[in-house]
Amino acid sequence: MQIVSAEEAVSIVKSNDRVYFQGAAMTPNLLIDSLCERYHELKNVEIIQIHTHGDAKYSREPYSNTFKLSSCFVGENVRKGVNTLNGDYIPVFLSEIHWLFRRNILPLDVAFIQVSPPDSHGFCSLGVSVDVTLPAIQTAKKVVAQINPKVPRTHGDGIIHIKNIDFAVEVDIPIHASVMGAPTEVETTIGKHVASLVEDGATLQMGIGNIPNAVLHNLQNHKRLGIHTEMFSDGILPLIEKGIITGEDKVIKTGKIVTCFAMGTQKLYDFIDDNPIVHFKEAAYTNDTAIIRQNPKVTAINSAIEIDLTGQVCADSIGMYQYSGVGGQMDFIRGASLSERGKPIIAMPSTTNKGLSKITPFLKEGASVTTTRAHVHYVVTEYGVVNLFGKGLEQRTKALISIAHPKHREALEIEAKRRFDN
Repeated sequence: MQIVSAEEAVSIVKSNDRVYFQGAAMTPNLLIDSLCERYHELKNVEIIQIHTHGDAKYSREPYSNTFKLSSCFVGENVRKGVNTLNGDYIPVFLSEIHWLFRRNILPLDVAFIQVSPPDSHGFCSLGVSVDVTLPAIQTAKKVVAQINPKVPRTHGDGIIHIKNIDFAVEVDIPIHASVMGAPTEVETTIGKHVASLVEDGATLQMGIGNIPNAVLHNLQNHKRLGIHTEMFSDGILPLIEKGIITGEDKVIKTGKIVTCFAMGTQKLYDFIDDNPIVHFKEAAYTNDTAIIRQNPKVTAINSAIEIDLTGQVCADSIGMYQYSGVGGQMDFIRGASLSERGKPIIAMPSTTNKGLSKITPFLKEGASVTTTRAHVHYVVTEYGVVNLFGKGLEQRTKALISIAHPKHREALEIEAKRRFDN
């Protein structure tokens, strides 16, 4: 490993290379910004990522004339760029992204990562974003790292030895943090409904956001909960402190919190740092349905942009506009449904911010089906809970209308009558 300047580190990238960016809280922005400054001398550099934080200059002009973004998930910072001719979205389950690297479908020339300083044995930690970064560094021809003492040292599989790092740049800056606002009244009500479905001894999967936090806030009287998830945030900390999350009923890594990345405040990162209770694995493990299903009462809580009256879930596009990505929703919806007494849950407000119904007769033109109607079980809005499993199309329609916003129910009933009276 050579310690060099950022300018020298990114000189390793050549025209026509494919470059991977580590994401989430670990996004190596100094390296990324330094690479962007070379836009005038490079051509046709493809960027592979899932969800990064920071400015993401590479996704907009003039940088996007040099850098082609191929994103396996779409965050806010690249959303506009992905929906242009200079960007693209790769529909893929989070559990299968590693095959793109390991099977040479998308062979990587360079990987940009951020790591902790090496320990006495020369091992650096990938911090709180192991996800698909582990297969990326295992297969990339060259690895360039930001070495940062602010990176938490995490237990699990997210390590790299300094001999496997080609160039490194030393920095001392906080990693990305995410602070949630207070949940709305609607989100609080949804949280209560979802929490009522969670049994003692359940294994939880949930993401970041006000609805997951509202659910966690309503689990104060539960017992023996476990965590096996693709990511988590600060919301679990009070439940750990109170002895509610113990993981004692889990089959896979009993007593451990299993995840592939985390995103939250500095308090969360301090909790994770050198904590053997938290076990970071790659997404190929955390999101493997065959592993997920072995835990008892897996309760997977996911969201949706819209759901049609038969139960088809669109969670990653608004019509033809790519808004986010498939991510791990299907991995955990399926894993939960196969788990003994598991519960796959789709939780969402009944309306958009503009007051439009999120329960619709048909998905918007061009919208993707993230989760099929055959996979959907529980659907939750602020107006209640329905279970679609085992219900026919007409029964599903009636159930979903019952939890739609009251001002939209009559219109939905008219559409349902038109459909089923033919």
